[in-house]
Amino acid sequence: MRFTDLNLNEELLEALSYMGFEEATPIQEQAIPLILNNRDLIACAQTGTGKTAAFILPVLNQIAINRQSGTSALVIVPTRELALQIDQQIQGFAYFVGINSLSIYGGGDGIEFDQQKKALSAGADIVVATPGKLISHLNMGYVKFDHVKHLILDEADRMLDMGFMEDIHKIFSYLPNDRQNLMFSATMPPKIRKFAREFLRDPEEISIALSKPAEGVLQAAYLAYDQQKAELLSILIADKPNYKSILIFSSTKRKVFEIARSLKNKGFSVDGISSDLDQKEREEVLSKFRAKKTRILVATDVLSRGIDIKDINLVINYDVPGNAEDYVHRIGRTARADTTGVALTLINEHDMADFSQIEKLIEREVMKVPLPPELGQGPEWNPNFRGGGYGRGRGGNNSGGNRGGNRNAGKGRGPKGGFKKSKR
Repeated sequence: MRFTDLNLNEELLEALSYMGFEEATPIQEQAIPLILNNRDLIACAQTGTGKTAAFILPVLNQIAINRQSGTSALVIVPTRELALQIDQQIQGFAYFVGINSLSIYGGGDGIEFDQQKKALSAGADIVVATPGKLISHLNMGYVKFDHVKHLILDEADRMLDMGFMEDIHKIFSYLPNDRQNLMFSATMPPKIRKFAREFLRDPEEISIALSKPAEGVLQAAYLAYDQQKAELLSILIADKPNYKSILIFSSTKRKVFEIARSLKNKGFSVDGISSDLDQKEREEVLSKFRAKKTRILVATDVLSRGIDIKDINLVINYDVPGNAEDYVHRIGRTARADTTGVALTLINEHDMADFSQIEKLIEREVMKVPLPPELGQGPEWNPNFRGGGYGRGRGGNNSGGNRGGNRNAGKGRGPKGGFKKSKR
């Protein structure tokens, strides 16, 4: 379906045309008419499906039709990066509509806080905020949300995982009861459904490609002991000189900068990003990566959701995520918008059970590729091996025993044991 078939106003259609958007994605095609009809909505869609535009476009349309003083829409998100991204998208879509927006997030200085206070006091049309920082402003008494008509919770499952439930309920107390409520989530566990029942009114429900990687992601895995991972990572990256944008995920902040330092010492263009950096530093790192000034970015899961970075060729999971859903979000950074990409995972003997759960979630077995010969043999695939629980062995495995063959390996071997992207 084309955007011109969705009953959006001419100014929004002009902005979409200017930005090169013509065809709506499935989540946009289903959600936009419901939101325009003022229905409450709970929508489940994975990253990369266009869900931000699915709620921003109809809300902008409604605000343009019924202009009022003060804030008309509030978008609550789990991270500052997502707040900035959504705010930037609003500014693009609203270019010809004359609607203004404001992002509210932590990590700034006193000057930034005063700027946010001034904008909130004036009443920006749309406020995009992280819960904690917004409450800091609400507690000061100058924020007026009396006329909010649209409340959107984006990445609701992530906010609940991060412990924001109490903050969100407090924010609700500042809002009028007569409003439209929209909840977007990448997963739909029972706690999300319970939460939705508490504040959505007779909601419509949409579920798009729940918990499945995009079709364009070519997935493979390497079974490797921890002491083999650093050298394996270097070989994999060196084997792919045509891959201009590579994202590496680590499960800990400490390891992010260890990996980045190791790769930098080998001559690679690399940066690391985690919550240990202040906001300005994080924005600079992301800006360089988006602009392709940095080829490789090493990150924690702060980047696995809600960050729209185009044309990522390769995602590498240096560690297997402990949550199977996080795997889908991580590899969802590549193969966005019907493109193709490669996702590789390094699995030590202690993470095999976790990766087996990932394979059950995505309903497919991920191919296990042989290690490059110079690294020797890795552990034998054994999805029933727990090894004392998740997280053990991540600091390095000094035992050389049980180095059996890779039972499921065999296909996909490229130069130096690397994984070759198939031609499509």
